[in-house]
Amino acid sequence: MDFQAVKAELVNDLSEWCQGESLDEDQVLLAVVPRGCEIEEIETTLQTVKALGRVRVRGRRANSKLNKLTVVCEFKEKVDSMAVPLEVIHPISQEVWPIIRGSALPAPGDQPQTSTNGQGDTLFTSGSAESIIRAVGDVLYRAEKSSGEGTSYRRMRIFSGTLPTPAGEETLDHWLEQAWLMVEESECSGKEKRRRIMESLRGPALAVVKAVRTAEADITPSKCLEAIESAFGTTESGEDLYFEFRLLRQEKVEKLSSFLRRTEQSLTKVVNKGGIPVSRMDTARVEQLLRGAIYSDLMLVQLKLRERKHNPPKFLDLLAEIRAEEEYAAARVKLSTSVHRVHANPDMDSSLMDIQSLKTEIKELKSMFASMTKNFQ
Repeated sequence: MDFQAVKAELVNDLSEWCQGESLDEDQVLLAVVPRGCEIEEIETTLQTVKALGRVRVRGRRANSKLNKLTVVCEFKEKVDSMAVPLEVIHPISQEVWPIIRGSALPAPGDQPQTSTNGQGDTLFTSGSAESIIRAVGDVLYRAEKSSGEGTSYRRMRIFSGTLPTPAGEETLDHWLEQAWLMVEESECSGKEKRRRIMESLRGPALAVVKAVRTAEADITPSKCLEAIESAFGTTESGEDLYFEFRLLRQEKVEKLSSFLRRTEQSLTKVVNKGGIPVSRMDTARVEQLLRGAIYSDLMLVQLKLRERKHNPPKFLDLLAEIRAEEEYAAARVKLSTSVHRVHANPDMDSSLMDIQSLKTEIKELKSMFASMTKNFQ
């Protein structure tokens, strides 16, 4: 990769962005961050550079060449370019984020000055145009190298273990589901998986993993997840969870497909806790559906689930069958309603005609009665 060309392109992007948004180039910077970074995380990380003060994200854009996001950020006061480092270190993942300024570069011949970021890394803060471009190229190379492993897997959502679950965070069950999927399916190294887990944790949850990691420096990703589940998960045994599973009942307005999904979540917890073996999942699922779907008896008969108990379908196959039957039932109801309306119109017309006929007869009777009364006088 031609880092000088990348540097020039990023500076140009920042300049165009400033012109389009009417931003002062002395009060903005462009940061190169991993895909999936949330705005709050970006602002918090950049605010570790004390010279910037309060930082606000003004726009984000995907950069296909770097496989990252370029983020334009604005700060309240004008800051001398010499006070802003060319990179910032993410406090949790320790990943390098390059920083680009659009301000004029120092005059040629200026001697480069350096400072450290507290991690022992050297950061260029001033110097010739050539030295700055070289430094930015080095930063981009290190950032690309450090994040190149497993970049195809999307960033995990945040989990802190705080109750009630704060807005923007995942519940324990949802977070563990995506975390186990990443650990089991991703091809990246154990170190990279552990890093991804730790960068998604906050507060009490992060403290738990840090404590476990202190006792065991090379802790595996699986043990990290087991520690989180042990600290924040349910203390019920597999037998207790199986008993709760057997008590599940369909709610009055709940679709059969929705009840099946709720049943599956409970069944998965039972299996994870050893309540029943994996080999019995399909049978247990159908049995509970027959027992608990008290408002969908007709649909269960149409699906012939009772006859299929000894050869039960898999979860996804069963879900597809139920959804297809629900759509068919909805179509029948819609057609029946349309037919009823069509039949209702002739009846309505007939009633109107009868009323009109009665009005005519009454009018004629009144006329006859008036004529008879006149003759008697």
